[in-house]
Amino acid sequence: MEAARAQNLVEKFKVAPTSVPVRTNSSLPLTFLDLPIAGPIYVKRQFFYKYPYSTEHFCETTLSTLKHSLSLTLQHFFPLAGNLLCPPPPHKPFIRSTHHDSITLTISESQADFSHLSSNHPRSLKEFHHLVPELPFSTMHDDTFIFPLVALQATVFPNCGLCIAITYCHVMDGKCCSHFMKSWSSICRSSGLDFTLLEKSLPCFDREVLKDPRGLEAIFLRDYFQERSTWKDKLIGLTFEPAAGEEFVKATIVFGKDDIHGLKRLALTQWKRNDQFNSPQYLSKFVVVCAFIWASLVKTRCRNHEEENVKEEYFRFAADCRDRLGYPIPETYFGNCLTLCCAVIKRNDLKGEAGFVNAVKVIERAVTDMKSELFKDAETWRESFKKMSVLGNMLLVTGSPNFTVYETDFGFGRPTKVEMVHSFKCMSLAESGDEEGGLEVGLVCTSTEFDYLISVIEQELKYSESLVC
Repeated sequence: MEAARAQNLVEKFKVAPTSVPVRTNSSLPLTFLDLPIAGPIYVKRQFFYKYPYSTEHFCETTLSTLKHSLSLTLQHFFPLAGNLLCPPPPHKPFIRSTHHDSITLTISESQADFSHLSSNHPRSLKEFHHLVPELPFSTMHDDTFIFPLVALQATVFPNCGLCIAITYCHVMDGKCCSHFMKSWSSICRSSGLDFTLLEKSLPCFDREVLKDPRGLEAIFLRDYFQERSTWKDKLIGLTFEPAAGEEFVKATIVFGKDDIHGLKRLALTQWKRNDQFNSPQYLSKFVVVCAFIWASLVKTRCRNHEEENVKEEYFRFAADCRDRLGYPIPETYFGNCLTLCCAVIKRNDLKGEAGFVNAVKVIERAVTDMKSELFKDAETWRESFKKMSVLGNMLLVTGSPNFTVYETDFGFGRPTKVEMVHSFKCMSLAESGDEEGGLEVGLVCTSTEFDYLISVIEQELKYSESLVC
């Protein structure tokens, strides 16, 4: 792999929280909303910045500020330097923090093409792996799994750019990760002198703020133990390996405000034509863009599978609960505060001419159901997920434009690109880095199907533009 051969390890550091009082081991329990995604479930995000300096300049100037600001940030986010401990049943998983804790920060140099890697066009998925740090796990003699929570990596592209990447265990959701990265970048930007942003929004570790009136913890804990029993086999091969002969590429589709307006117009026009009395007055950009991508992917990937048109297609996404629980949850709550949602439709209903509007209808219904019943079907989340994996194709959403990742400025300016590394079963969402109100969608496809996908997308967008005009 050419990208990997062009990669040189500069140094690895252990960065500990600054000024944390000496204390004995402490633990932070997981809540019932952490349990469905506890364990070896990782999120990987990369921030690309213009950085027209040498690696030597980075090591002599920027590196010390990056390390010092990280240490200062970890003083307030100290659990992130700890480990997730998953003991055998009947014991619950928890985060353990000690005064010996630290985060691994890897510094690398890459001779790869920075402009190519930070672009929107298709790039081999293999080209990203050397830019993200790994999170190695270990086990104790009593069969307890130990998972570090966070690893960081800064890769210098000499005289071109810098990539700062984070890999984290899903003991916190994307909103928490964004809070951490923005706090770190803000302190780094001020050379460790300005704590204004962090002082105004300190993380909240209070587990008592979440209530579980439906007794979901017992159900989620049962499901967690069942899932935990499969980890030994799964952890043997954490890295996704495509089938022989297949080359996967990562690309970004950018939807501007006009594109999104056209999709809304198209969806509402087609919906009213078929069901004038039950059509909504408004559709969110999340609904129309996700529906558009979902239908386009199915039309692309299943175009030669006519005999399987009766199969079901599944679309899964998570929704933030912080302002939906009926009682106050701090915006800076640390952990997972998510509910899981799902839309289901027959494949042939996505592949036809009305595929886009049909996708809009079922996703909009899933959003409406979530708003009226926050944890709908939560008792069967794990069982449903297994069924979807076996019986049909599934597309999962990761990321959100609400995380405003392009506001993560370490002092080098706004990122030129923010990427997520994920499998072909996912689509990643972020706000547009270039146009306010736009959306970026990250997709992983085989190299042979991407051109067809783009032709489907362009054809549908032209149709939507004709309606607006």
